[in-house]
Amino acid sequence: MMRSVLVCALLTTSLVLAGCALGPRMIEINRLRYNDSVKVTTERQLLLNIVRLRYIDTPSSLSVTTIAEQPEIVAGLKAIPFFTSAAAGNSFGGYAGSILPSAELSGAVRPTLSYSPLDDQEFTRRLFTPITLEGTLYISKTTWSASTVFRLYLENMNWVSNAETASGPTPRVAPDYEEFQSGIQALQRLQDRKLMAFFSEDREEKLTDPVPQGAGVAAAAVESAKAGFEYRGDSTNGWVVTRKQKQPILRIGTIPEGDADWAAFSRVFHLDPDCRSFDITTDSLDPFLAEGKGAGLRQIDLETRSLIQVLFFVSQGVDVPAEHVASGVAPSTTDADGTPFDWHKVMHGLLRVHCVAGKKPPATAHVAVPYKGHWFYIDESDRDSKSTFSLLMELSRLELGVRTGQQAPLLTLPLNGR
Repeated sequence: MMRSVLVCALLTTSLVLAGCALGPRMIEINRLRYNDSVKVTTERQLLLNIVRLRYIDTPSSLSVTTIAEQPEIVAGLKAIPFFTSAAAGNSFGGYAGSILPSAELSGAVRPTLSYSPLDDQEFTRRLFTPITLEGTLYISKTTWSASTVFRLYLENMNWVSNAETASGPTPRVAPDYEEFQSGIQALQRLQDRKLMAFFSEDREEKLTDPVPQGAGVAAAAVESAKAGFEYRGDSTNGWVVTRKQKQPILRIGTIPEGDADWAAFSRVFHLDPDCRSFDITTDSLDPFLAEGKGAGLRQIDLETRSLIQVLFFVSQGVDVPAEHVASGVAPSTTDADGTPFDWHKVMHGLLRVHCVAGKKPPATAHVAVPYKGHWFYIDESDRDSKSTFSLLMELSRLELGVRTGQQAPLLTLPLNGR
């Protein structure tokens, strides 16, 4: 009997120790699994929306807002009596009694996932709001090339069109893009040669006309400071309200005489070839004024795209089955002579989404989604497409990510069947 009690005590201790170790072990096992699942499904969701836009279908997104995991540990200890034939000198009715200790430990994980549909008014507003100039230039300072960022995020530069008609449903007529591409490639070569750089310059902007000195100047200066402005004296011995701001600038280095890249860039975008510092602005050039499109400009005026425009633009790089084009399910574009337009001339070096029929995606797919009976995928070996897709993922998170203070999730799914 004492031996059975000792065994029970040992089993109890083992159960306690095993239960204590189960929680940390679950974190080791499940955390990376959840991380990988969220990453993979988010990438598929973005690719699916790009494919949908190629077919002029409505994009839709769900955000995973919460992953809650409830581990359950069930431990049991039993003492099962059983009887054997009586041993000599130890009999009780002809039988001997013993106790068989039994222990069990089981665990279960019951995750609860919470989703929020990204379709509210705030989401729509952000989807259609042009990307800021600061955001565009910030991305261009990262490891992504200036040509990639500008081809993706600009509608035009100094009113030179970057396939503007491609920033919506697939157009019927081929877009204007060749001049912009040649100028941007020249800019990229200048960047590769370390002959250009983007940076911001501190400037002071006058917000009011000069006012004479008087008794109220001190009080006005205090109120201006509270609002983030400054009261400063000017050359007329009056006072003006000013504020400091960052002015984005494209600075050009020492250019060799007759440099072909600089000549091409300044010619395409109508810049003064003798200028070496250009203010970067947005929507400040009038497209209908002669001086706005003439040579000799000393500024670079950008019109940026919204996220939905960017996604429409890259959707032109989606291959579609010939039967979908023939039936009109997928819209098509033609050249001036009526021949089919090759969108890969516009999207070369940015993004290409392949299409194949079959029950399973190709083994070489980096990310793939099924749609209208076909698999659409980015090839694992396509470095340019993978890089652009990664940039689109980061932009989507930046522009449309779950916001602090967002309302409670609208859909919560416990994965335990109850």
